[in-house]
Amino acid sequence: MRKVSSAVARVVLVALVSVLVVHVSAAELSAPEYIVIEELGVMVKMRDGVRLSTNIYRPDSPGEFPVLLMRTPYGNENIDGPGSYFFAQRGYVVIIQDCRGRYESEGVFDPMQTEALDGYDTQQWIGGQQWCNGKIGTYGGSYVGYTQWSSAPLRSPYLVTMIPVVTTSDFYHMAYYDGAFRLRMWDSWSYLMTMPYDFDGASLNERLPEIEKTLPLIEQDREVGWPVPFLRTWLRHPEADDYWNAIRMGDGFTDITASSLSIGGWFDICLKGTLDNFIGMNSPDIDPAVRKKQKLLIGPWVHSLSRDGKVGDTDFGEDAVLDMNDTRLRWFDAELKGNDTGIWDEPPVKIYVMGDNVWRDENEWPLARTDYRKFYFDSRGHANTLSGDGTLGSDHPDGAESDTFVYDPDDPVPSSPDSSPFLPMNNGPRDHTAIERRQDVLVYSTPPLDNDMEVTGPVEVILYAASTAPNTDFTAKLLDVYPDGRSMYLCDGIVRASFRDGYLNTSNIEPGTINEYRIDLWATSNVFKKGHRIRVEISSSNFPRFDRNLNTGADFATGTACVKATQTVYHDEEHPSCIVLPVIPQR
Repeated sequence: MRKVSSAVARVVLVALVSVLVVHVSAAELSAPEYIVIEELGVMVKMRDGVRLSTNIYRPDSPGEFPVLLMRTPYGNENIDGPGSYFFAQRGYVVIIQDCRGRYESEGVFDPMQTEALDGYDTQQWIGGQQWCNGKIGTYGGSYVGYTQWSSAPLRSPYLVTMIPVVTTSDFYHMAYYDGAFRLRMWDSWSYLMTMPYDFDGASLNERLPEIEKTLPLIEQDREVGWPVPFLRTWLRHPEADDYWNAIRMGDGFTDITASSLSIGGWFDICLKGTLDNFIGMNSPDIDPAVRKKQKLLIGPWVHSLSRDGKVGDTDFGEDAVLDMNDTRLRWFDAELKGNDTGIWDEPPVKIYVMGDNVWRDENEWPLARTDYRKFYFDSRGHANTLSGDGTLGSDHPDGAESDTFVYDPDDPVPSSPDSSPFLPMNNGPRDHTAIERRQDVLVYSTPPLDNDMEVTGPVEVILYAASTAPNTDFTAKLLDVYPDGRSMYLCDGIVRASFRDGYLNTSNIEPGTINEYRIDLWATSNVFKKGHRIRVEISSSNFPRFDRNLNTGADFATGTACVKATQTVYHDEEHPSCIVLPVIPQR
């Protein structure tokens, strides 16, 4: 760790517009009117005596101000620097704190384990400072969003509002996707959070594909070159057991009194968390006064919000670019200063509808007018590859009873549509045609559509399948096929056969037995335009997005051998495999 710096205070002259106080009128935003004072490296003591490095940016003016808090494991000097000055100039005190065990903070970094209490203790400390007016708003994305949700149920009397971006409050479902470990996301993150400060990260990225095929998987840190204890712990807990329950929101939404603006992206690795948080804060158990103060905003973004409208292979245009400072300022001015910014005149949900490429306001999520329609898989027994005979339609299948393919863990279906390294943070609408040429990918497509069809909401595949293995995986993917043949990714999912009945007391399957699998593809909002086709891919691997199932039935983290498995997907009258699409009726 770097040496802890002493607290320093210095006046920073930053883009001073006026030293006069400007009174904000209705629908106006706070103007930049203050010189900013920095106090860096202030050590704030937690209840157990551990001190956390805290940077403070505040107006150089007497009096009390609302406070904005960000708690981060990524370095309080490295994150949101311009944003700190932006808000401090406009009459906020901005606090950016290193999480326990990170950079200049004391203690040991064990992800998520202490964030709730450390966040609460920090909020209590802030509330007692002479420059605090008793109101705190929190903000930030990804892990920084988790630090907001985790402490909110503890009900600091100072916490008024939150803006959690691309994040979750349930870390179990971030680590595991229906039993499959989200490999590339968490192994690379774990190495980043533990690597020596003088280590060349670029060389590690080049070795990732080799490291991720390490068997047993739990030993991959030996290949990295340094221990990653918490990654080993995660791999020892594939079920939703007490280890994860201790850091999950669970029923904690009912204890939250703060308002929140949840921001996410249709292609974000945390989309499910963003949607679940909003749904949780709108359940009937939530105090109506709190429930009406929750908002949701979802754009066509990955884990980072687009700065030019381009995401993956698609250009959504300038309208898809969100001015984050303006968005946050409108929210905080309304919630922490009581200014009329127009926020509460708008419906609670704003979504970007792809295909039409427009923003639309809604009153709830999922949409109340949704027509959930089943589109059934069918073929003549050869749905393999995009050149096969797989079809997708509203009628029950009348062709062959099944399709088969061989899943080889030594040759898994790649997550990236070309030879480039897969970057889970940037997984967007890309052309997956190359992947659909593989024999271990079943492809089911509708004919070209006669009319536009909007699909907005949760997406699920109901799959009837058997395997020669005692445990295996099944994957599903929804794509929009353009008239020129491009097969553009929208959303996907996976289920581990042993998790078919839930996340506890899991069990292997009987080889050859047909089981029903529910594959959650999370959600999307897309208008399949006239002349386009709707497509579903079915396979058994998506690597390195998810770990490889070794097909042996042995523990996935400690297994050292793998075997091929023959997979059979059924689509007959008794086993109507299908995708359930949330179709929005045309108005």
